[in-house]
Amino acid sequence: MLIKVKTIQLDTVKKVQLFDLTNEVKGFLADTSVWNGMGIVSTLHTTTSVFFTEVQDALWDDVDRFLRNLVAERAEYKHNDPRFSDCDRHNAAAHLRAIVLGGSVALQVENGRLVLGQFQRIVFAELDGPRLRSLRIQFMGEEAALTLPSWGKRDSLQRSATGGLR
Repeated sequence: MLIKVKTIQLDTVKKVQLFDLTNEVKGFLADTSVWNGMGIVSTLHTTTSVFFTEVQDALWDDVDRFLRNLVAERAEYKHNDPRFSDCDRHNAAAHLRAIVLGGSVALQVENGRLVLGQFQRIVFAELDGPRLRSLRIQFMGEEAALTLPSWGKRDSLQRSATGGLR
């Protein structure tokens, strides 16, 4: 079984910001040689999220509005109260929104490609920016086999992680 991991960083510039990670994830998958298997994209922070949705400005505005309506920004959260918490960011709302959205997505890989619905995209949500953020992408599964004819018979050669034959 082949396992490949990559950490990416995003430098966010707004309090709440959404990023389409789909092409970055597809590019990393192409570099891994994983042919059939699974992948996961996870945030390494408790005030960010990773989820599937469509990429459309109006929908992304709706996501932001939904989250603000679901979890009030300024409520009497214990996490924001110095009597109960040493966190000086007063970011309880961001933590609660991240819990609702989730911190990772599971991906299927078939024939070297991500299995995604027609409009599904992998989206990262910054909920307490601006900050430098990190995400992990991991793919695992069967390595792509390269089949070449060899004077009447076929030999199966495996690709190494660097793309060369071994």
